[in-house]
Amino acid sequence: MDDEANVTYITLGGHVEVNKYRYVYFFIMFIVYTLIICSNSIIVYLIWVHQNLHEPMYIFIAALLLNSVVYSTNIYPKLLIDFLSEKQIISYSACLFQFYIFYTFASSEFLLLSAMAYDRYVSICKPLQYHNIMRKTAVSVFLLFAWLLPACHIAVPTILSSKAKLCDLTLKGIFCNNSIYKLQCVTSRVITIYGVVSLVDLSILPMLFIIFTYIKIFIVTYRSCREVRKKAAETCLPHLLVLISFSILCAYDISIARVESNFSKTAHLIMMLQTILYHSLFNPLIYGLKMKEISKHLKRLFCPAKFI
Repeated sequence: MDDEANVTYITLGGHVEVNKYRYVYFFIMFIVYTLIICSNSIIVYLIWVHQNLHEPMYIFIAALLLNSVVYSTNIYPKLLIDFLSEKQIISYSACLFQFYIFYTFASSEFLLLSAMAYDRYVSICKPLQYHNIMRKTAVSVFLLFAWLLPACHIAVPTILSSKAKLCDLTLKGIFCNNSIYKLQCVTSRVITIYGVVSLVDLSILPMLFIIFTYIKIFIVTYRSCREVRKKAAETCLPHLLVLISFSILCAYDISIARVESNFSKTAHLIMMLQTILYHSLFNPLIYGLKMKEISKHLKRLFCPAKFI
């Protein structure tokens, strides 16, 4: 506790031999962060500048990739600073802010994937009504809902945690996730119950909606011609791959807080890195390679000579 400034500092105790390998850690994570920013931003740029990509499906993809940029920027700069610092510390208020951004944008991903699933359902199952249903207004409402609902939901446990008394100032992690609850003297029953409600609202219900929607799509396409099945595979497969990737990320995050005492410090570090490494790199790779129109524009951007 810093009495002069009256600021509570948390020690990030999840780092492993950071003094010995600080430059190795820094170099690897800097390269990863640069790749995340560049790969996601390039596809967002292509969607922004090309008129034929100004469709609901691509707008949702751009929103998803922007999520990845914000999600990563919330973690990586602080992580890079910690690798080069003698002490890996963070103020409790900054820790809560990192926690808030982390879960707000992680939760919004499920809602964006739900919006994308609905868009694909209308496109494939109700093609004649698509342009009437998926208007700009509807897309804007979906986007606003996907970002605003999690922001309001996650604000509640963040505010409650800011008022909680702390009995431990060492966080067993490299960034602030739901492990911050273990710092509190008493686990709040309100936070626990509200956490379950948020999990249902922001993760389980959207997941069930996505599964139900894709089952409906597969039933319709199974009964349709080969052309419809091909279109469904081209547009739905990338979304399903991203959903699987993100679900694994969420499972890792929940398991970290539940079983951290049963793993070594190195294993715990590796598990935490899983939650911030793959998914943000996986998204642009999947959409860049699997979405035909985006892939075509990427080839034109990097290999213009072939299209002259």
